Amino acid sequence: MNSVRERVLREIVTRLASAIAPTPVLRMPAVPVTREASPALLLFVDGDSITAHANHLVDRLLIVRLAVVARGADAFDVADQALVAAHAAMLADPNLGGLAIAVREIDCEWEFDDADAGAVLLPARYEIRYRTLASDLTQTG
Repeated sequence: MNSVRERVLREIVTRLASAIAPTPVLRMPAVPVTREASPALLLFVDGDSITAHANHLVDRLLIVRLAVVARGADAFDVADQALVAAHAAMLADPNLGGLAIAVREIDCEWEFDDADAGAVLLPARYEIRYRTLASDLTQTG
């Protein structure tokens, strides 16, 4: 069985893909998104830390970053609309079907790169609080 962390990430990808279809969701892409492949929603893991130990339980904090990449004259609108739909999907069920304790938005920022056909990158970060057993990363606590 996969870890709770992996199941949380898969649940996020599933929810995002459904919310922004047909725009693709790319998890931790290893190469830059080409002009032809945008718009796209990128999912990155910025960290996973332990916040508390209590008996046989471990509270954890997973930070994920979504980044919408869009290009062209309407790039800001496309990126904003995709992020609005992604945000709604992230917070529709803050327990992610029982895998998480809570999902919370942290921040969002705009980036613009005129050198690449007006590329817009709109990142937003979320924290996902979840709990596992100390001795078994596959079990929620």
